[in-house]
Amino acid sequence: MKAKRRLLFQILAVVLLVAIGYTMTIIGRGHTIYLDSKTLEYDGQTYKPAYKTVVYVDGQQVAKLYDKERGVATCIGQTLTVTLEITQQKGGTEEVYAYNIPVPRKMDNVIINLPGFLAGLPEEAYLSEFIPSPDEVAADETDVPSDDDFGMEDMGMGDESAAQ
Repeated sequence: MKAKRRLLFQILAVVLLVAIGYTMTIIGRGHTIYLDSKTLEYDGQTYKPAYKTVVYVDGQQVAKLYDKERGVATCIGQTLTVTLEITQQKGGTEEVYAYNIPVPRKMDNVIINLPGFLAGLPEEAYLSEFIPSPDEVAADETDVPSDDDFGMEDMGMGDESAAQ
């Protein structure tokens, strides 16, 4: 009887730990969110950005966006909560809005087009995945020093034989 009870408690403990682990992978997943303030063409209509959009996440300003600019925010979990201060035209009044933007689970780097989002377009219109270009990846790989001096030669601390 004790052996069955012990086995039951062990199985319940394992199931509980697996459930907690799965929940933490969903809740604790981090995303990099790129907020675009660019003109969007969708279904034959043009959605233009506001003159200025100031983006706040958790009470901190993360971006001040004008036309054709992009800001970056970090999001933990599946929902990005933002406060937007929108000025439609230069010298106009500032309007403040708060939004909860759902973030897809399968994307780590997400681009949100603010004019499309604010216009109420479907998710496929304003949301896309950021994929770095091969040129950016190649540039990152060439930044690593190839000699053993690790860039110290530029500071006069490189190969001693070259100085003699």
